[in-house]
Amino acid sequence: MKFEYDVIVIGAGHAGNEAAAAAANLGSKTVLITMDMNKIGQMSCNPAVGGIAKGQIVREIDALGGQMGIVTDKTALQFRLLNLSKGPAMWSPRAQSDREAFIREWKRTLENTTNLDIWQDTVTQILVKDGAVTGVMTTMGVEFKAKAVVLTSGTFLNGLMHIGKIQIQGGRVSEPASYNITEHLVELGFKTDRMKTGTPVRIDGRTVDFSKMIQQDGENDFHKFSYLDFKPRPLKQLSCWITYTSIKTHEILRSGLKDSPLFNGQIKSIGPRYCPSIETKIVTFAERERHQLFLEPEGETSQEYYLNGFSSSLPLDVQYDALRTINGLENVKIYRPGYAIEYDFFDPTQLTHTLETKLVKNLFFAGQINGTTGYEEAGGQGLIAGINAHINCHGGTSFTLNRDEAYIGVLIDDLVTKGVDEPYRMFTSRAEYRILLRQDDADMRLTERGYKIGLADKARYDLLLEKKEHRDRIISFIQEKSVKENEANELLNRIESSPVKQTVKIVDLLLRPEISLPMLAEHLPELKEEIEKIPNRKEEILEAAEILLKYQGYIEREKGIAEKLKRLENIKIKDKFDYDTIKSLSTEARQKLKRINPETIGQASRISGIAPSDINILLILLGR
Repeated sequence: MKFEYDVIVIGAGHAGNEAAAAAANLGSKTVLITMDMNKIGQMSCNPAVGGIAKGQIVREIDALGGQMGIVTDKTALQFRLLNLSKGPAMWSPRAQSDREAFIREWKRTLENTTNLDIWQDTVTQILVKDGAVTGVMTTMGVEFKAKAVVLTSGTFLNGLMHIGKIQIQGGRVSEPASYNITEHLVELGFKTDRMKTGTPVRIDGRTVDFSKMIQQDGENDFHKFSYLDFKPRPLKQLSCWITYTSIKTHEILRSGLKDSPLFNGQIKSIGPRYCPSIETKIVTFAERERHQLFLEPEGETSQEYYLNGFSSSLPLDVQYDALRTINGLENVKIYRPGYAIEYDFFDPTQLTHTLETKLVKNLFFAGQINGTTGYEEAGGQGLIAGINAHINCHGGTSFTLNRDEAYIGVLIDDLVTKGVDEPYRMFTSRAEYRILLRQDDADMRLTERGYKIGLADKARYDLLLEKKEHRDRIISFIQEKSVKENEANELLNRIESSPVKQTVKIVDLLLRPEISLPMLAEHLPELKEEIEKIPNRKEEILEAAEILLKYQGYIEREKGIAEKLKRLENIKIKDKFDYDTIKSLSTEARQKLKRINPETIGQASRISGIAPSDINILLILLGR
């Protein structure tokens, strides 16, 4: 049996869902192939979306017209904006989600997406002819023909789980692994390796003494992920809980290290440095007497909790005994232990910035197959891959994001330029223009681009224009309107801030760190009247205006730096040099430039091991 489509997406995880939705919404006839339709959008690890830098990616996905932010807002059990004590470049949204509701909402979204079909089956082979992908074959013997294929296999390629000395084949607990695809791609010339990640124990909340833990509530203000939905969160908002390991916990964990797959040689693949297992923590930080843990709810009505910070592949009895030495968990019962999982990934330097593979035309990789970790990183890649798969089918200019445009741009550029030597996780520190990539202005940066390619609809674009109009009007008013000395000092004296000695502009007051825009609005009737003209999303617009006013100098300086460096991005060098013949380059530079074949001088300058002198040689050869 044969079916024919424009785009095939393999895998219904966070990358696959965004890729399928994007391609279909842009007009491509698309099919999403998944092993289990009841696990669409499954949160394999913790039931949360966002976090430091990751939350910015979700807002960017939403701004472009993707779905992750909307699904998260509709299924959130708790929302928090992290790093509020720091500058706005560091503010990062994060939400706990109801795991089952998240799956249901993703399934409902995809099942009601025009141009999108879903097929439950396992892909066993990627079909390639004359260097271009032509379709896939499945275990049911069905052949799907297509112009483009997006592979988002997650941890399923030759997946192997570890609990102590016990090894279980699978891509996720109780779910089979996927075989044959890696071997077939290697035959085509792709380079592959193994990575390792892990997940913690799941706990029965009925056996937890929450009175011994620290309660951590969420926020109930205007913040959310999507720029679209104005409604309050539909689910009951729940608390997370903080507790700590103890010296006794560490003693028990150390007793099991001889049977730990991480330390006895059983696991040889690359693990995440930034999300270590509890056994790695007690070895690396042996001097610490305790480690912080977070108990996170899995659902609105579920008793299941996720123990964040206690990822482990130690034997079941060691995990169980150690848990019972933790405050509040003395009588705990568990649903299942933590485990580690090894899986195949492919060197992402084998991709272009569109996430199309260099070896096979119209074949795209997105998500953990590229060596990343995290739902958000996967979703961002899936969106870009889905957009470009559609473009490859129907024509048009490829869609990429620059490093000064989006964290998604930083993510993809890092992957295809530098490759990975551990599971890649996004941090604000990876972005050199992070004050331009704030969570509050993802719509200002990206919605127009999403609208121009047809992914963000007119309603979303009109919301952007409305927000920009009111934001700019408030900014102009604050910059132009004056406040008399006595009126200003009435407020300044009340908050114990140094008084002024003359009439000042409102903006001069707002630039003081202890003064906020809502505070000024309460004190200045004319400003309050101006703000009342904003019809909706008032808090969101005021926050955007205040950030631009307070940080204008920093923002303009960073824009200037980005513009200067962008000149290097405009110097195209792909396929212009035979690097083997340029003997003035270092041997390492020749090898890496040949392997990656960078698109521009800017990309070449970011390749690990490429020195400024190597870049100067290339510029000289170009007559620059």
